[in-house]
Amino acid sequence: MATKLTVPISEEQIRALKVGDSVTLSGVIFTGRDAAHKYMIDNFVKGPCPDSEKEMYEILKKGLKGSVIYHCGPVVRKREDGKYEFVAAGPTTSIREEPYQADVIGHFGVRAVIGKGGMRDKTLAGCKQHGAVYLHAIGGAATLIAESVKEVVDVHKLDFGVPEAFWEIRVEDFPCVVTMDAHGNSLHDKVRTQSEKKLQELLAAG
Repeated sequence: MATKLTVPISEEQIRALKVGDSVTLSGVIFTGRDAAHKYMIDNFVKGPCPDSEKEMYEILKKGLKGSVIYHCGPVVRKREDGKYEFVAAGPTTSIREEPYQADVIGHFGVRAVIGKGGMRDKTLAGCKQHGAVYLHAIGGAATLIAESVKEVVDVHKLDFGVPEAFWEIRVEDFPCVVTMDAHGNSLHDKVRTQSEKKLQELLAAG
């Protein structure tokens, strides 16, 4: 049975999760990839916030607290009424955000990150310190996941390009699995360790 999480998510709810748990997410979340993370670090985390970016800072500070960042470069369609909708919304590889993610989680009060492939030690430590989790989305199910996106609430920094912009979206029952929890556990570390051990055995046997 999947744990149902609704944004804003509390730290208590996050710390109750463990690797391997299935969850479904509902509420307003944000997409963010390389350009978005670098932008947040350079303008807000390192500080001070430039006057020209204060409005955006307030949007992110309010919107990300207790919410989720989804590593996603969506395929988007603009409707006749001027509103956007997601055609495909599959996860992108998360490791590129490793230099930034823990600092973004801590600064903005993010409770979960969604992506594919997992992240490393810095992000894992950030999750443990701040009460956050990494959620693995289903790779190769971009169209299926897009069905969980019920509304594009807004888009920010579209000048970054469609895949790199901050898409503010409302999701319902978005399916994920916890693969890095707030207790220092990572399924990705386990798989990596087992793979390295197997490789060494094969090399030794050769």
